[in-house]
Amino acid sequence: MNIPIAKPYIGEEEKRAVLDVLDSGLLVQGKYVEEFEQAFAGYHGAQHGIAMSNGTTALMASLMAHGVGSGDEVIIPSFSFFATASSVLSVGAHPVFADIDPDTFCMSPDSAEEAITPRTVALMPVHLYGHPADMPRFEEICRRKGLLLLEDAAQAHGAAIGSRCAGTWGTASFSFYPSKNMTTAEGGMVLTNDDEIARRLRMIRNQGMSQQYLHEVIGYNFRMTNIAAAIGLAQFNRLDYWNLQRQRNAQYFNNHLRRVKTPCVRPEMTHVYHQYTIRFSNGINRDEALKKLNERGIGARVYYPMPIHRQPVFQAMAGYQDLNLPETEKATLQVLSLPVHPALTPEELAYIVQEVNELC
Repeated sequence: MNIPIAKPYIGEEEKRAVLDVLDSGLLVQGKYVEEFEQAFAGYHGAQHGIAMSNGTTALMASLMAHGVGSGDEVIIPSFSFFATASSVLSVGAHPVFADIDPDTFCMSPDSAEEAITPRTVALMPVHLYGHPADMPRFEEICRRKGLLLLEDAAQAHGAAIGSRCAGTWGTASFSFYPSKNMTTAEGGMVLTNDDEIARRLRMIRNQGMSQQYLHEVIGYNFRMTNIAAAIGLAQFNRLDYWNLQRQRNAQYFNNHLRRVKTPCVRPEMTHVYHQYTIRFSNGINRDEALKKLNERGIGARVYYPMPIHRQPVFQAMAGYQDLNLPETEKATLQVLSLPVHPALTPEELAYIVQEVNELC
């Protein structure tokens, strides 16, 4: 078998929507962008959706819209995709790394609070793998300390705590990269309930213009194309179904995998399984397991094999060489993600279980 880690679905609805855009001649900003923004924001219960060119620019624009800049510190997890940190650096601020919860892999509220200094302006937890971070705790800390609460929701389309969606606790950034739970090929979205932040975000993504050729702030070209939005709107209509399929596939793995630690789901939290991430802690060498699974046609991957603070760019900066983040370090050596996407067949699910169990 050849089972990829992700398999984006592009159907007739997406193709028709793209052709409609091409025929219209409105390739950048157009009706699909506005409709996609409204649909995605409404689904999550946010007042504003601002479409961006990708998830990284969404993070950057969120920080800029809140005035985060030189001399400021933003507390983030080191166990995440690099853009979580690079977006902070890009606005001139200083990333401060916190450790993770060993069960959910999301940033630990206790570790984050310990990292707060007089220069801290924001906490930015990541809803890693599709499991929500502990947003009630982060919200309480930010309220008590007078800090901004931002969300890196790149992997959390439809995740929730109770009835409240991830992405509505603070200004939140999503990604629509092809491996995500839904895609626009490339694209991102910022959700916010703050009218002024939404206004600033729309200017930042469009060269700082509040109206044509009137530039109020320094801005960039972070616009989503109308083509990408057309794909996204068609994909969005299937998001709930695809998330349900991911959850069903995850439950099958939970029921059949042996001697590996399967993903934790905290009470009242909805996990949307952007990744199904197991943990080897019984003497099995994770890298050898990865190699064997790949040789047998299973596109398992490691997200992430190196903490961000140990990346060369950070090791070349002062203050990052001696960080003590034990749970982060441990996770990078033990985690492995299995294909969980909605296109998996029953035969493929059974084959994955068989091959993983044979490792143990």
